[in-house]
Amino acid sequence: MQHPFWLRNVRPYGGAAEDIEIVAGRIGARRPAANLPLAAGDLDGGGRLLTPPLVEAHTHLDKTLWSLPWQPHSAADNLRARIDNERRILREQTVPIAARAGALLEHCIAQGTQLLRCHVDADPELGWSHIDAMLALRERYAGLVDIELVTFPQAGLVTRPGAAALMRQALEAGVEVVGGLDPCGIDGDPIAQLTQVFELAAEFDRGVDIHLHDGGELGLWQIARICDFTEQYRRQGRVMLSHAFCLGMLPWAKVAPLAARLAANGISTVTTAPADIGVPPFAELTAAGVTVCLGSDGIRDAWSPMGNGDMLERVMLQAYRFYERTDEGLRAAFDAGTVNGARAMGHADYGLAEGKPANFLLLPVQTVGEAIALRPPQRTLIRHGRVIVRDGVLLGSLLALP
Repeated sequence: MQHPFWLRNVRPYGGAAEDIEIVAGRIGARRPAANLPLAAGDLDGGGRLLTPPLVEAHTHLDKTLWSLPWQPHSAADNLRARIDNERRILREQTVPIAARAGALLEHCIAQGTQLLRCHVDADPELGWSHIDAMLALRERYAGLVDIELVTFPQAGLVTRPGAAALMRQALEAGVEVVGGLDPCGIDGDPIAQLTQVFELAAEFDRGVDIHLHDGGELGLWQIARICDFTEQYRRQGRVMLSHAFCLGMLPWAKVAPLAARLAANGISTVTTAPADIGVPPFAELTAAGVTVCLGSDGIRDAWSPMGNGDMLERVMLQAYRFYERTDEGLRAAFDAGTVNGARAMGHADYGLAEGKPANFLLLPVQTVGEAIALRPPQRTLIRHGRVIVRDGVLLGSLLALP
């Protein structure tokens, strides 16, 4: 068993230098930094900025083409065509998920991420092996990162025979969250899709995460129905809306009553901070009590060649999208990529309070704002009191193991 030791001379969120005791992989006492020689086993923080690790609240590791030769983008600009193009590319893919997703996952960890929510396709054309591969990947990397899986009907639920059975099988195998996708735009029967999604969530006592691309009034109508179903099935605090572009497409006066319902039901939103479409209004939703968090969505896949798995860059994009320049605004954007994601996913065992796991990100900068502006590659990541990333390099890659 590991003896207690100290992480010395670190500055939580850029404040005064502290020493943090680590006891059995958890945070113990905190004290002002002591000007004393390092004892055996202590770690020297070197006066670096200390924060909780980054949180990736929405990605699709199973779809990535990471580590493969560059593939030119081939999809059309409508949702259905992109889905069909992706299914074709994944059907033809010969490099296994373990290699593609494993390489991307290690890269994400090296950038400072310790908690991910990953959507996994429940598509009869791809079959069970697709889901099984992601369950195996999660087990393999359990010592290095926490992964929460969503069973996701990318190609449709009501309109895709066999999808519901695959989702059920995934939940029985331990997948934590029930996914949905544009109840109107994809299935054309919003009540039928939402009924199936929330019935599964209630039966297995799981959370819900619904991709909502449908915009304008149609999108707002669907959010109101999701609120209805959340109340009916008592899923308060366990529902997330992914994308929800419609919240940023209409005047706030029209959105505000719906934001109050989201807050009352503990329904969170996750955004990628896109540049080309409406974005859930960050300050207004936050002030209304809605948790807004961040995700990368696809990372170098059939949907887009963009993305690099660095959630600190995603934080910068959020700040840039909303023209945040003050230290207060930059800190709010950073929270969206850290504590908000953990809260939205229901991970109470996260943060810098005594008794929490000793999971830390160390950066060679003075403040959170400077971290966002510079996004330094020299990052140290500590998991349960053990250094697993030093200077942006993951110590002990699992990719080469059988």
